[in-house]
Amino acid sequence: MTDHGPQPVERQLPTEEARDLIALVRELVQREIRPRAAEEEDAGHFPREVFRLLSRSGLLALPYAEEFGGGAQPYEVYLQVLEELAGARLTVGLGVSVHTLACHALAGYGTKEQQAEHLPAMLGGGLLGAYCLSEPSSGSDAASLRTRATRDGDTWILEGTKAWITHGGVADFYTVLARTGGEGAHGITAFLVPGDAPGLTAAAPERKMGMKGSPTAQLHFDGVRVPDARRIGDEGQGFAIALSALDSGRLGIAACAIGVAQAALDEALAFVEERRQFGRPLADFQGLRFLLADMATQIEAGRALYLAAARLRDQGLPFSKQAAMAKLFCTDAGMQVTTDAVQLMGGYGYTADFPAERYMREAKVLQIVEGTNQIQRMVVARHLAGPESR
Repeated sequence: MTDHGPQPVERQLPTEEARDLIALVRELVQREIRPRAAEEEDAGHFPREVFRLLSRSGLLALPYAEEFGGGAQPYEVYLQVLEELAGARLTVGLGVSVHTLACHALAGYGTKEQQAEHLPAMLGGGLLGAYCLSEPSSGSDAASLRTRATRDGDTWILEGTKAWITHGGVADFYTVLARTGGEGAHGITAFLVPGDAPGLTAAAPERKMGMKGSPTAQLHFDGVRVPDARRIGDEGQGFAIALSALDSGRLGIAACAIGVAQAALDEALAFVEERRQFGRPLADFQGLRFLLADMATQIEAGRALYLAAARLRDQGLPFSKQAAMAKLFCTDAGMQVTTDAVQLMGGYGYTADFPAERYMREAKVLQIVEGTNQIQRMVVARHLAGPESR
């Protein structure tokens, strides 16, 4: 099975430390992830051992403070690490993005005591997290979620079902959004729930067209007791916390999409250089060269867009609009580039002997997760011509 993988991309890295970090990631990818990616994805194998290795290497904690075991890296650097990981295997790249998303609430809104107690293990202790917002009846309309947390003295009792949870059933902890008050966005609170909490069970993983190695499952909360000490932020603040996390998470999805697209382009380039038709390499045919040029341009534009949004975040400036733009553009580009790679390779691109068809199947989910691209268009439009714009 052929898998040429991404050729080294010239990275825009601000420090020598960041350049060393990317070199470490590329070495790890070539040694531990890429050689087994196709086989393990086909078998539906979840690479928990890889996530433990990433944790030991500090790669699950990159954008968080050193005080609690984080890497203190700017998002500009962290996202380029994600791109490298996703280009080798999306299950890993997206998994790191989801874990980072799951840590966001506690790192950004938890008390100092909560952070000191939980963050070191979450960031560097081999744990893996998941993020629980969506439900069977509330995907894009997240503010209508029904999972309820009822106070009982110093504990909360959680009842309900979460859906489409990446790492559902295998995570060590879950950041859970549940209703503690009335209807709408202002009645939602965030909780940090242990993965082995009594009453918490996972359904069988969903059967998906791609990312078969990454379990996606419903979670059932049947009288799950959570101490008030594990409530994150104020009561009713949960939806604001969720939106804050999603702005950053969307940049992670954008970087993953560009990683997959770059891998598809590199596979297509290698194919057209090797494959001959009518007595000459496919790379000599102008129609195919133009298609490759379009693919490369979309990748470069997407990379520039997500990095520009990341730099705004790193400077503490508003970046919600730019995050939505990056998620929208990069994931649409990822779908187009991977589709073009399959088309360019003809029948070979459609077979599982080459990774192009896997990249195409995987790219599709990135247009859906963490807010569909239709939702991203709504977000951007509100910033252009709604209350946010004024």
